[in-house]
Amino acid sequence: MILKNYEIKKINIKIKKFILFYGENSGLKKFEIDKLILQDVEREILKYYEKDVLSNLDFFYENILSQSFFNKGKIIIIKKSTDKILDTIKELLEKNIQDLTIILDADLLDNKSKLRKFFEKDKEFVCTAFYPDTNQTLAKLTYDILKKKKILISPSNINLIVNKCNGDRDILIKELTKIEFFNKNGKKITSENIAKLTNLVENHSISELIDNCLARNKKITISILNENNFNNDDCIIITRSFINKAKKLLNLSSTFETNKNIDLTISSAKPPIFWKEKEITKQQIYKWKPKEIKKLIYKLSEIELQIKKNINNSINLITDFILSQTLTEINN
Repeated sequence: MILKNYEIKKINIKIKKFILFYGENSGLKKFEIDKLILQDVEREILKYYEKDVLSNLDFFYENILSQSFFNKGKIIIIKKSTDKILDTIKELLEKNIQDLTIILDADLLDNKSKLRKFFEKDKEFVCTAFYPDTNQTLAKLTYDILKKKKILISPSNINLIVNKCNGDRDILIKELTKIEFFNKNGKKITSENIAKLTNLVENHSISELIDNCLARNKKITISILNENNFNNDDCIIITRSFINKAKKLLNLSSTFETNKNIDLTISSAKPPIFWKEKEITKQQIYKWKPKEIKKLIYKLSEIELQIKKNINNSINLITDFILSQTLTEINN
C-alpha cells in the first residue's frame, strides 16, 4: 500500500508489520522512523545494514526469535535495503512472528524494483517515498523549530543555515541543535556565530576524527585536524563524543579479552556494529586493552573539566590530547 508523507501519521506499527521507506531524503526518513518507534517504547529496537543481515542470516534470525523478559517484542530497522532483502522479508512473512515490526530504510528505488512493487501491491504493507527537500521546505522547518524553541533569528540567518546544509535535513537538525545549545548560554545569534557553529558541515565529521584517533591512524587523524577549523563550542562536543565512543570500546575490548575471537566480538555486539564501521572497530580493539581504555576515559573527563574552566584554550587542549593519544603506542 502506497502512503504519502503526510499520511504516515496513520500508520500503527502494532498493526502494520512491514514498512518500506525509500528515497534520497535520509533526514526525513530518520525523523519519521523515530516517530514510529515512539509509538511502542516497550519493544526492543534492533538496527542492521542489509549487508550484515545477508552475510549472517542465522545470527539475524536468532536475534529476532530470541525472547526477552524486559521487552515486549522487537522493532527491526534494516538500512540500505535493496531487492536482495526481499526473500528474507518473504520468509519472515511466512513465519508470522508475533510482536515483530520490520522497517526497511532504502535509498532510491526505481519503478522496476521488486522490493518496491512487493510493498506497493500488498494492502497489509506500507510503502512511502521520500523525495529531496527544497530550500523553501527546509527554511520553513527551520523557522518552525526555532519558533518552538523561542529562539529569535532573522530570515537572512535562516537562509544562511539552510544553505550550509546542502539540502540535507539530517544535517539541518544537527546544526539547529548546536544553535539551541549556543543560545542557552545567553549568547547572541549573529551571522558570524552561525558561520562558526556550522563549520563542520563542510568538513570531516567529529565521529571520523575520533574513530581514527582510537585506531591510531596517525596520518588520517593529523589530516583531519589540519583540514578542520574547530571552534571552542566544537571542543565540548568532541570531548563528549569521545567519552561515549571510549565507553563502547571498553565493552568490546573486555569481551575480546575473554573470548579471544575478534569476529565473535564484533558480531555479538549490542547494539550491532554496522558493516562500514567493522574494520576500524577491529583496529581499535586490537590497539586498546580494557585497563588502558579506563585510563583514557578518566583522562577525557579531566580534559572536559579543563576545557570548561578554560574555554578560550579549548582548541589547544583537545588538539594536544588527540595527538598524544594517536601518537602514543600501548605497551601490550
